[in-house]
Amino acid sequence: MSNNKFGISSLSLAISIALAGSFASTQALAAEDQDILVKVENVERMAVVGSRAAPRSVGESPVPIDIIDGDELTKNGATDMNDLLSKVVPSYNVGVQPISDASTLVRPANMRGLAPDHTLVLVNGKRRHRASVIAFQGAGISDGAQGPDISVIPAIALKQIEVLRDGAAAQYGSDAIAGVINFQLKDASEGGSIEARYGQYYEGDGSTPMIAGNIGLPLTDDGFVNLSFEYKEADATSRSVQRDDAAALIAAGNTAVANPAQIWGAPETKEDFKFFFNMGLELNDDQHAYMFGNWARRDVEGGFYFRNPETREGVYADGDGNPLIGDLTDDMSGNCTTHEAAMTQDQCWSFQEMFPGGFTPNFGGVVEDSSLVAGLRGELKNGIGYDGTFSYGENTADFYIKNTVNASLGPDTPTSFSPGKYVQQETGASLDFTYFEVDTWSFAWGAEYRRETFEIYNGDVPSFEIGPLAAQGFGIGSNGFPGFKPEDAGSWTRSNIGIYADVEKELTDDFLMTAAIRYENYDDFGGTTNGKLSAIWNATEYFSLRGAASTGFRAPTVGQNNVRNVTTAFGPNGLQDQATLPPTNPISVQKGGKPLEPETSVNLSVGGVLTAGDFFLTVDYYHITLEDRISQTSPIELTDQDKQDLVEQGILDAGSFSAVRYFTNDFDTTTQGVDLVANYTPEWFEGSSFSLAYNWTETKVDSYNPENIGESKVKSLEEALPHHKGTLTWNQDLTDEFRSLVRMNYYGAYWEDHLDSNGDLPIDVSSAVTFDVELGYDVNENWSLALGAQNILDTYPDDNPWAGEAGAAYPVTSPYGFNGGFYYGRVNYTF
Repeated sequence: MSNNKFGISSLSLAISIALAGSFASTQALAAEDQDILVKVENVERMAVVGSRAAPRSVGESPVPIDIIDGDELTKNGATDMNDLLSKVVPSYNVGVQPISDASTLVRPANMRGLAPDHTLVLVNGKRRHRASVIAFQGAGISDGAQGPDISVIPAIALKQIEVLRDGAAAQYGSDAIAGVINFQLKDASEGGSIEARYGQYYEGDGSTPMIAGNIGLPLTDDGFVNLSFEYKEADATSRSVQRDDAAALIAAGNTAVANPAQIWGAPETKEDFKFFFNMGLELNDDQHAYMFGNWARRDVEGGFYFRNPETREGVYADGDGNPLIGDLTDDMSGNCTTHEAAMTQDQCWSFQEMFPGGFTPNFGGVVEDSSLVAGLRGELKNGIGYDGTFSYGENTADFYIKNTVNASLGPDTPTSFSPGKYVQQETGASLDFTYFEVDTWSFAWGAEYRRETFEIYNGDVPSFEIGPLAAQGFGIGSNGFPGFKPEDAGSWTRSNIGIYADVEKELTDDFLMTAAIRYENYDDFGGTTNGKLSAIWNATEYFSLRGAASTGFRAPTVGQNNVRNVTTAFGPNGLQDQATLPPTNPISVQKGGKPLEPETSVNLSVGGVLTAGDFFLTVDYYHITLEDRISQTSPIELTDQDKQDLVEQGILDAGSFSAVRYFTNDFDTTTQGVDLVANYTPEWFEGSSFSLAYNWTETKVDSYNPENIGESKVKSLEEALPHHKGTLTWNQDLTDEFRSLVRMNYYGAYWEDHLDSNGDLPIDVSSAVTFDVELGYDVNENWSLALGAQNILDTYPDDNPWAGEAGAAYPVTSPYGFNGGFYYGRVNYTF
């Protein structure tokens, strides 16, 4: 398919049609349904985000807001919240992450072409804690990001989702550069539903059974308890071909090599349990107590790179490519120089004895997530509203790796290891005040305190142990993901306080202006002040113009400042061990590392809303400049002299590193784009609704440090996501019982740095169109059935021209995946 570029004249036309962006409807943008039925009453759905004054309808908001009805999220073949949002918000992209270290456990997602931690996540309007996992391999854009794990949120627990697509750091604090996503939990005190779903790919793999439930219960006569759960499993998939080197080994007579030697596909989800609760109680006419929280546990296991039994350095070969034969004697008297000696002499050892066909590690982890938020809100006698909140959140990633070795232990090595874990903890307290409609003025002010802790727990001893063969050139630690050593373990904490003030003024009946200012102070890098102005003008009864300008920031996370990790990645000379270290680590400092500073941004947007009977149209243009952007450096090679100098400083494991990466503020970017949404429910076509959602996003790297940021990383930042993405959906009520959905998805062309190869294996991937369909049947008022298919025509990305390098049949960063068509069935019972 041709790469359909969006020219300047087309962009100008799109901007001039009308400006703003909001899926304004009760059923706007359902995750697979995207059922945007925009009738007049739907336009009046209220949004909490975007304003600290009284909630406004999305059509009246001076900034673009999408409202996604929670019930529509369950009408879908997908089960992960990231996948659901990628269908809902055109600028939201998430990939499969088949071989990406910890990113396989918590997949990074991008909104408006920015990193995952540039989007602030709220639940019931309260800040959500971030995940403990840092995306070490994030296809350039997400490299080093540490965002929240929204996949722990079950769709059945949600009343609605609000997506604020505008910079909001002046209102909500750090991270709100690309926008804000607010998940509103159900608050019903009665009724509920049970849902069972099953699906699998056309290829016969990736089967995904799921069951979910929700129930509302009364809490005395004046309150509610709403409980939700979800449990699912997912089998792994494989879209692999045999690697060239593995095929050559088989051709040469090595019958122990697996076919394929390396798997590319969706990882296996062994179990995924999610639980949310939401509680509220009216204490009296002026006070309301609330509490909500969650607990989730997910066990995910994926693959790693194949270890060639003839060339894998540190296991089968030395640095010069010669066979690595271990001498097991105490005095090196074994004369161990050949594989024959290893096979025939007890004092000699080769890993070809244990894994004659090489080996491919399996990497996984158990992610646990929990939170508790409690608060009291009400109104004082003078009309001032208040809301006091306490929150706690924790996310843990406990890693494991199988089918691998600690080569330095020789024949005594285990083949399964527990390399350690990361823990992220956040505690917060806030006190907010509001005062509405004082001579058409509205005021809000408040203060917030947050304490963030990042912890590293060391692994089991064999995962980092320096064995007796280390001095002979055998690698140290569990190969592929060495365990965290006791000296790597630790706990690091940072606190910050913030104060803010918001004001809104209706200058006329048709013109609203808002302003916000926020000051935050961090105990590690100091203070920052940010502001925002926005306005909306109702030019006519049917058309409104709006715009906003703001400054923003994102504080470097405690994890980014202190994380330690060694991963095996594809380098210029094949697989190599790359160490990600704190920027203040001696190795990093030797290569230019220095303490991190916050990112700063300027957001500009202009938009408008057109409502004409059954037709609703919004378009938004946005422009985001981001300075001192935080990411990992490109891999920086360590010379033999570098390693020797570091060993002499007491950093004994430096000799096993091929390259080092650290976090840095070394580049600036400009991101601009357009969001367009059109909805039409014609009276002449009873029961039908049509919706069009489109996004154009483009990022330009304005400046960077070439010593730390390579050209391939720059191109990944600019080209790794499609510039264009859109959906066209037709929903039809066929009868009172039957309904159907047909949706076309468009994904623009993009560029992939295959295997993070520093541009050595580039792929220009063509644009693509996929189709989704669903047919639903309401048996009665309680039972409903649905059958559907995502990517019903079984569309795949272009063939991978470098498939023989590591066995991936298709480009692995495809925004619509590389597993092909997926069919599913669903049964719902509502009571």
